[in-house]
Amino acid sequence: MPTLCQPSCQPRLYRRWLFLLAALLLGVSPSAFAVTGELDLTTSTVGFFAVAIFVLAYALVMAEEKFHMRKSKPVLVAAGIIWSLIGWVYVQNGMSDASEYAFRVTLLEFTELMLFLLVAMTYINAMEERRVFDALRSWMLRKGFNYRTLFWLTGGLAFVLSPIADNLTTALLMCAVVTKVAEGNQRYINLACINIVVAANAGGAFSPFGDITTLMVWQAGMVEFQEFFILFFPALVNFMIPACIMSLFIKDEKPASVYEDVWMKRGARRIVLLFLLTIVTAVLCHVVLHLPPVLGMMTGLGYLQFFGYYLRRSLPRSLERKRERYSREGDNRKLAQLGSVVPFDVFNRVARAEWDTLLFFYGVVMCVGGLGFMGYLGLLSEALYTGWNATAANIVLGIVSAVVDNIPVMFAVLTMEPDMSHGQWLLITLTAGVGGSLLSIGSAAGVAVMGQARGSYTFMGHLRWSPVILLGYIASILVHMWLNAESFALFS
Repeated sequence: MPTLCQPSCQPRLYRRWLFLLAALLLGVSPSAFAVTGELDLTTSTVGFFAVAIFVLAYALVMAEEKFHMRKSKPVLVAAGIIWSLIGWVYVQNGMSDASEYAFRVTLLEFTELMLFLLVAMTYINAMEERRVFDALRSWMLRKGFNYRTLFWLTGGLAFVLSPIADNLTTALLMCAVVTKVAEGNQRYINLACINIVVAANAGGAFSPFGDITTLMVWQAGMVEFQEFFILFFPALVNFMIPACIMSLFIKDEKPASVYEDVWMKRGARRIVLLFLLTIVTAVLCHVVLHLPPVLGMMTGLGYLQFFGYYLRRSLPRSLERKRERYSREGDNRKLAQLGSVVPFDVFNRVARAEWDTLLFFYGVVMCVGGLGFMGYLGLLSEALYTGWNATAANIVLGIVSAVVDNIPVMFAVLTMEPDMSHGQWLLITLTAGVGGSLLSIGSAAGVAVMGQARGSYTFMGHLRWSPVILLGYIASILVHMWLNAESFALFS
């Protein structure tokens, strides 16, 4: 992912950082490790080498569009190298049990999150296969809204849907509507896509299901499920301020009408209800039984499997009834469509999950976990949360997430576990969630929409509106600190 500079300066910037790390690595002699307790590797050659490997891997991740290499590859290798270095040092010091235990604990954290996300992605893919999202898009297209109405409608739906369907899926759905309706109007598509990305990220910030970072905070137990909704009004302000300003620059024109007749496949509405039931099950497991939410999500996957079995077994009877009805009605088009019906298979939906994202998530979690075990996160925590106050640190980390990505930022904060008030934990949840909207490459939603609306929604096109988005970012923080002032009192 690029930084704020022009693409031509990116290689120089990466080389400068790598040169600095290499100089540190060569200039520091192999220092002695701590003899007792957990080894402090922060001033060792091994430690500097691990940091260099992580920075190099992340430079490759940021240059994904340039090299056309999936982002999971470099972080997977980096994670293996970092933990191999840790294992070698601890074996040399006769403390292999400590490194093995640390690795297993870090892996367990990832596994819970990965299974949770896998079930959510499977349900979203199932709804996509049953054409739920296509039907919603078709309804919006048939209504013949003007550009300004469509701008508010797609942004509003992105804000409402992302807490349930996640910000990435929601942004892609709304982007598909905009690009189809306003085909050829690049200026409008750029504005509408910016609005969608901001709205999807803001909507995802007040729900555990809206973004990976909010899910991480919930599963870590820092914020309870119902407490995320305290961030609703700050998130709404984050969306509304840029949207109100950008809408002033949209002409009150009507696009050419687009007709698209889409009908949902059998069982679509019931799968939506099963997904909502799965969410309720996960919440109850966590709130009532004090068990990890992933238990409820995996149970929900069982719901979908049983329903998939029912759909397959009852498909011949359903096709026969529809064939008779369409024959009586003389609807040859729908009769022809019946011939292309494919039985529902839940494992095909699992296979279509975003495995590159899940593996990238594994690599980042294991890399950051390894650097934390070496002691670097302790140094970072002391520099940020002791050298600065927590409010300044959380606001800056939100802006940093627009460049680095919010997943490693949030995982680093959770691993550091700084002594913060509840309001501060809500603040970092908000800033990490909406900070990525400042740049088109600052969130998964933005990167995905750039790919879908290639040529119309661009990095520079988004950057021109970053000052307006920054106003929403600042306003959302002020609203949170005003409305939830009592939550900033330190724990007694």
